[in-house]
Amino acid sequence: MDADLSVQLCERVRAAAADGTPLAVTGGGTKAFLGRVTQAERFDVAGHRGIVSYEPTELVLSARGGTLLAEVEAALAERGQMLAFEPPAFGETATIGGTVAAGLSGPARPYAGAARDFMLGTRVLNGKGEVLRFGGEVMKNVAGYDVSRLMTGACGTLGVLLEVSLKVLPRPTAERTVTFDTSAAEAIAQCNAWAAKPLPLTGACHDGERLFVRLAGTRSGVDAAAREIGGDSVSDTPDQDPVAGSNRWWAALREQTLPFFTREGPPLWRLSVPPGAAPLNIAGDITGDTLVDWGGALRWLRTAAPAVEVRAAAERAGGHAMLFRGGDRTGEVFHPLAPVVRTLHERLKTAFDPAGIFNPGRMYEGI
Repeated sequence: MDADLSVQLCERVRAAAADGTPLAVTGGGTKAFLGRVTQAERFDVAGHRGIVSYEPTELVLSARGGTLLAEVEAALAERGQMLAFEPPAFGETATIGGTVAAGLSGPARPYAGAARDFMLGTRVLNGKGEVLRFGGEVMKNVAGYDVSRLMTGACGTLGVLLEVSLKVLPRPTAERTVTFDTSAAEAIAQCNAWAAKPLPLTGACHDGERLFVRLAGTRSGVDAAAREIGGDSVSDTPDQDPVAGSNRWWAALREQTLPFFTREGPPLWRLSVPPGAAPLNIAGDITGDTLVDWGGALRWLRTAAPAVEVRAAAERAGGHAMLFRGGDRTGEVFHPLAPVVRTLHERLKTAFDPAGIFNPGRMYEGI
């Protein structure tokens, strides 16, 4: 890593820790809307960038935290590989460090794995201004708790991701998307039935009117699966490439540019529930206000219902709810923690950031 920049970052953290100055760790800023609103000085780490190493035959890539996500994905695409968890960028300036810190995964999450499942190692700047290394560049490199995965989804509250090492995967040789006109309840039931079969599923989303199912793998495997499940192939117009039309639709889902996400309306909630859970009974949960992704395990909901009602519905279904966009960003945004779990979070925060300077309160008040 750049020695001069590394020294500058460490010195800034030490100074902030000494005088108790809170720091808002900032990369590309495309996910700044996540979490609670906090008051802190901007700590820009986007300049700490560059791909450190890439071994296509070993399926491993290491990059500094400020490296653009687009740069990483372009390098992988040249070798026919990809980040299998399909992270959303939400903007051209998205960085790989911010991507890992946010811990968000795209439509392939239930079938390929989550962002943390692909974390191999990381280099972290803690709240004492120390640079720590965790993990490595192979899958079996950890004895004890995997701190690299702990950093995934921590929203920068535990430390600055100076460098990350990720497992990558080959791109499938064939892909096809088919659609079905069906209700959300029927779509959830059908997706759970398909999940029990050896089908090459990589996406299943009901947009309020239609169920979109993506198949990816070998050409013969995709063709056989398409014949088995049926449906209509996705294509913008009959004379256009259906694969291109499919890719555009899934990209719009991942980047939240579908009309469901872009139109004016009440706050957007992200509910994680068991995939077989029935459509949730929440005020505003009607056709057009709910989008079901991950084969039923992820429910996007637009509703003006009180937060307590939304979270109660998620809990009844065996899940939890996060206020993703809009609404009151000074209150509880992530699902409230049970007392024992909150104590664990507090201890982790103290261990990595004893002065509490990194993104304080970004996830939970007082942490």
